[in-house]
Amino acid sequence: MRRRTFVSAIGASALAAPAIAEEWPSKQIKVVIPYPPGGPTDISTRIVMEKAGQLLGQPILFDNKGGASGMIGAEYAKNQPADGYTFLATTVAMMTITRHLQPIPFDPDKDFLTVARMSTSWAALAVHPSVPAQTMEEFVAYVKANPGKVNYGSAGLATITHLYGEILNLEAGIKLTHVPYKGSAQATGDLLGGQIQAQFDQTVLPHILAGRLRGLAIISDARWPHKPEIPTLRETGYGKQGGESWYGVLAPAGTPAPVVAKLSKAIEQALKSPDVLDKLDKGGAKPTYLDPAAMRGQIDMESKYFGDVIKRANIKV
Repeated sequence: MRRRTFVSAIGASALAAPAIAEEWPSKQIKVVIPYPPGGPTDISTRIVMEKAGQLLGQPILFDNKGGASGMIGAEYAKNQPADGYTFLATTVAMMTITRHLQPIPFDPDKDFLTVARMSTSWAALAVHPSVPAQTMEEFVAYVKANPGKVNYGSAGLATITHLYGEILNLEAGIKLTHVPYKGSAQATGDLLGGQIQAQFDQTVLPHILAGRLRGLAIISDARWPHKPEIPTLRETGYGKQGGESWYGVLAPAGTPAPVVAKLSKAIEQALKSPDVLDKLDKGGAKPTYLDPAAMRGQIDMESKYFGDVIKRANIKV
């Protein structure tokens, strides 16, 4: 009797899966954005998920719960019902960097399911015009000749924009001095004013186009279409392990697999829409879809890599 009941339960579960996928979503979907409005995570998530909601036939409610480097929003999302109606926007830092520096209120490997990587920010290494280097080779030589005297700004301690500089220090055997700011915009303002000499970030891009800053390398696997003469960091011999600033979507653990798969497919479709592509480009991002398995693989790989960088560079918070 027990075996028959168990077999019946398996059969019922198998039959229920297609039904769940077919019926979902039947109401509004909430996407928690664990950062304030107007930032790159907020912008990319709204562009892509609004279109995904249209494709699914349900509106998306965006709920910004910023604070504590995304941890407040993440903890909130973790504790929501795993019914397919609450999801979490996430970033490379939240899933692969912060965990190596301080206790966090969730387990990145157990408390959430990966749904999709949506997009990646374009970014560049830019220098102030007073820096004599015209190429990465010249910049590395300049820093070697002036150890500890060349400063670079970041969006904050242990952000991806901080780690870019530490990675170059390790790869090139140089000593750039890190200056953390409360956000990328402040760092870019000081770079324009000459208070710092370099910055690895998305916020430098408009100033490279305007000629106010000099772009030495694009931090991406492809050249930036708006300035194709600037090589990628990898083309210059550095940044070989990658480490781009990406944005994705997670679901609380226990969310039905058919729901995760259906939302992931909707995100993939949304990223093929011309209006979404245009909006992402204007927001300084590009579509870089990964399905749930591939996204999880990337998180595992980058977590190991950034953990090693943090240890070797002796980064503390």
